[in-house]
Amino acid sequence: MVKQSIFGRISQLAKANINALLDQAEDPQKMLDQMVRDYTNNIAEAESAVAQTIGNLRMLQADYNEDIKNAQDWGNKALAASRKADEYRSAGNPVDAEKFDNLAKVAIQRQMAAESEARTAEPSIASQSEVVDKLKTGLDQMKNKLNQLTAKRNELVARSKTVAAQNQVHDALKSIDIMDPTSEVGRFEEKIRREEAKVLGQQELASSSLDAQFNQLEDLGEQTEIEARLAALKSGGSKPAISAGAPAAPEATIDEADFDKL
Repeated sequence: MVKQSIFGRISQLAKANINALLDQAEDPQKMLDQMVRDYTNNIAEAESAVAQTIGNLRMLQADYNEDIKNAQDWGNKALAASRKADEYRSAGNPVDAEKFDNLAKVAIQRQMAAESEARTAEPSIASQSEVVDKLKTGLDQMKNKLNQLTAKRNELVARSKTVAAQNQVHDALKSIDIMDPTSEVGRFEEKIRREEAKVLGQQELASSSLDAQFNQLEDLGEQTEIEARLAALKSGGSKPAISAGAPAAPEATIDEADFDKL
């Protein structure tokens, strides 16, 4: 019963579709690790069961061979006793002849018993031999599956590490991608641009204020020139010439009729 159970597990595990199991697993690597452990444990258990079954088969075969040998030995003894009985009978000694004939009969009886035991053992030996062959085949299949699982696990681990490394490199490249506005460099550049814009605004504001001051100075110079000329006229002096480079007086907004009254 135990051997049949082991054999059933070997067949079931050997027929397992690894790819289908992996497709259904949430964490294929952990599942493969567990499957490798399960296969390793089952292989060790199966090897023990197969070894025990092989041992039992070898014992049956040894008993069978001994029965065959015993049958042959008893057959030889029966033949020897029968010949001895014939010799005594030819010599006119019926008593010893009868004695050896009886010995020959005993030897033949034991020969038949040994042959019967051998025949009885033959079906068991054949059945056990078939079971052993199947167990060996199943065990070999399990070992092949274990090799596949181990290779699959190693491949999966390697691919997982490769993907992790690629993601790490991608993240590192993304963090210094000057074309990506969300990267560190992009955010720093945007900060500098805002600072530059602020400085430009301040400069423009300062420039506007300075221009206004210069305009005020020019207006003050014109007014001073006008006052000076008016004072000269009142004092009877000649009209001062317009000096080179002096700013022209702005046109006064007056009524032309006022000039006619002069």
